[in-house]
Amino acid sequence: MYEWLAIAMFVGFFFFLLSGYPVAFSFAGTAILFGVIGLIVGAFDLNRLLLLPNLWFGTMSNFTLLAIPYFVFLGAVLEKTGIAEELLETVGILLGPLRGGMALAIVVVGTLLAATTGVVAATVIVMGMLSLPVMLRYGYDKGLASGIIVATGTLAQVIPPSLVLVVLSDQIGVSVGDLFLGSVIPGIMLSGSYVLYVLVLAFFKPSMAPALPLEVRTLHGMALFWRVVKAVLPPVFLIFAVLGSIFFGVATPTEAGAVGAVGALFLAAIGGKFNWKLLKDASHATVNITALVIIILFCSSLFSLVFDALGGKTFITELLVNLPGGWLTFMVVSNIAVFFLGMFLEFIEISFIVIPLFIPAAQALGIDLVWFGVVMGLNLQIAFISPPVGFSLFYLQSVAPKEISTFDIHKSALPFMGIQLIILLLVVIFPETVSWLIDISYN
Repeated sequence: MYEWLAIAMFVGFFFFLLSGYPVAFSFAGTAILFGVIGLIVGAFDLNRLLLLPNLWFGTMSNFTLLAIPYFVFLGAVLEKTGIAEELLETVGILLGPLRGGMALAIVVVGTLLAATTGVVAATVIVMGMLSLPVMLRYGYDKGLASGIIVATGTLAQVIPPSLVLVVLSDQIGVSVGDLFLGSVIPGIMLSGSYVLYVLVLAFFKPSMAPALPLEVRTLHGMALFWRVVKAVLPPVFLIFAVLGSIFFGVATPTEAGAVGAVGALFLAAIGGKFNWKLLKDASHATVNITALVIIILFCSSLFSLVFDALGGKTFITELLVNLPGGWLTFMVVSNIAVFFLGMFLEFIEISFIVIPLFIPAAQALGIDLVWFGVVMGLNLQIAFISPPVGFSLFYLQSVAPKEISTFDIHKSALPFMGIQLIILLLVVIFPETVSWLIDISYN
């Protein structure tokens, strides 16, 4: 009866959001405004607000969400200790003799950083600052150099321990461990497809991706070997400590996040970079991001409560379930919606805005929710590099040399969007890519 009010509430939320109002307060402001309107017209019972303290207590006692500060802290420590920089320089020297070697090094390092930090912005910015000027200096094509950094840096969206997957697991209501396991093969498929793209391009158009000159490759023999051991083994150790403890059932994802945070501090201490400033800066970054997530969760709970009271969730569920074409049409519609929202909003906002609206319909249509979560993660990754407002594009633009224009960066993302779309379609067509490791772990 009052579904029109729920639809108006949803539209009103986006009006607040696009006007530049903070996301959390857009949620809360819209909920209060339409709650009052609903109260006036008799569509909203004020007693429903009594549920709010329980919802908030449930958020604060959610063990899964406790993984967020651990993984953010882990990423902040790696960024501020320079471990990522040393890793990139070392792998660049190691693969430099190959055509496209620097681009391949970026894929390798981006994959390793994604599997240790789960943070997109730090990965894109670090690789952009260190690699882009070097690649341009030695003759790399601007589009390939920019595109490979943007695409590889965004692997942290889908390769565990991804913050995206942690948040999605909470909103979808599935095990974050299952989401981590399910996203491993799609993540490897993405990394492998980038490697294949670089190799093919370097073979047919060697001028776009030349080998590094001999005079640049200053390390050889045992000196290079020990440099590789020193730079590559610490991140690999951290990956095994975090993901290995999850996949072998030694620790929950939250406990593994704590292991990773301690491991990052241990590596910083071994490298002689552990100090009070590192601890303070990493803790400050962790508190900022964690507080942002929690306040958005609190305000989105209020929004969801009012929206549900006005009949919004029931209306949208019935609409999605009754689409012609069943589950396939639902997947097309939900992916298109998330893709377009991903060009304008961060993954946190999308996870709290639309994902909860899709879940009842997905359950009614018999869709596996872990598979659905991985598909949504892949979709968000495509949106993250999509012109005109993909976030990774602007991360790279903030550190790009003057000879790289905004147009160059946006254009460079297009072939990698195509690659990501192919991988997304393969995961949709072959759900075994998600379920295989999960089935092995349970058997």
